[in-house]
Amino acid sequence: MSSSTVISTRIRLARNLKEYPFPCRLSEAGREKVIEKVKSAVINSNSCVAKDFSFIKMSELTPSQGVSLVEKRLVSPEFISESNGRALLLSKDESLSIMINEEDHIRLQVITNGLSLEQAYDTADRLDTLLDESLSFAFDKKLGYLTQCPTNLGTGMRASVMLHLPALEKSKAISRISASLSKLGLTIRGAHGEGTEPKGALYQLSNQVTLGISEKSAIENLKSITQQLVAQEEQAAQRLCSGIDVKDTIARSLGILRSALVISHDEALELLSNVRLGIAVNQITDVSTETVDKLMLAVEPATLMTQLNKKLSAQERDVERARLIKEKLGS
Repeated sequence: MSSSTVISTRIRLARNLKEYPFPCRLSEAGREKVIEKVKSAVINSNSCVAKDFSFIKMSELTPSQGVSLVEKRLVSPEFISESNGRALLLSKDESLSIMINEEDHIRLQVITNGLSLEQAYDTADRLDTLLDESLSFAFDKKLGYLTQCPTNLGTGMRASVMLHLPALEKSKAISRISASLSKLGLTIRGAHGEGTEPKGALYQLSNQVTLGISEKSAIENLKSITQQLVAQEEQAAQRLCSGIDVKDTIARSLGILRSALVISHDEALELLSNVRLGIAVNQITDVSTETVDKLMLAVEPATLMTQLNKKLSAQERDVERARLIKEKLGS
């Protein structure tokens, strides 16, 4: 699948321990017990993946470190809203993460590059099986996996793909597409999911239905619709970029990124999105999509400060952001 459109794939599984109430009704002591059980199920297992995980108590992170995890889409915004009684298991390459005591006791997440739904699900399923060996999940024969929110009942699975859709966005087609997708049991949102606005033309397409449908069927449906969206985006991009005005915008965007001394977060994402579009239509050949994708994450405010290990004012961040971009793209 074209890497110029599909950035990444994510599989998330929601699970709860049957002997404990949902996190919203757990005492502080109960939350700590759940944390220890889940941590032990991974760290103390005989699995080869055990050594790859680091354990993070959310209460021990700085605000910037917590926000950076959200910016990198490793945890949800809700997860960092309350740090007490919450923990994270994170693999070294950050492709695997387990949020403990978010809305559910366990939110297991796998992120892979490009469109790789089957691969991501296979990894998530193996990790789920590992946890199931020592934990007792809340499960009902009719309803499937029991979750705090009824919309997650059944498989407890949310599958999603991160898409870069600048041409469809510029042609005002997203609202029409969104209405059609809802009829197919899918939803399209900003990069950070529900309630977030898209920036840099980044969109998250995910399944909505988890009850009465198998994981395989949900993945096949999402994959099919993703392929259709990719085709639409590529056709729209070719039409859009045939005009001199858009070509000029793309060229100017790369020029600004390579020379600016100060650049805001929103401007950086917009310009990087334009450059990414230029790469997709072969107008820009000396920058890779991988470089742009890494920069789109690196320029986020909290991630920028976390990498530099210091607190910065808004203007200082804008200066450091410009410096980082020039370093990566060449001035």
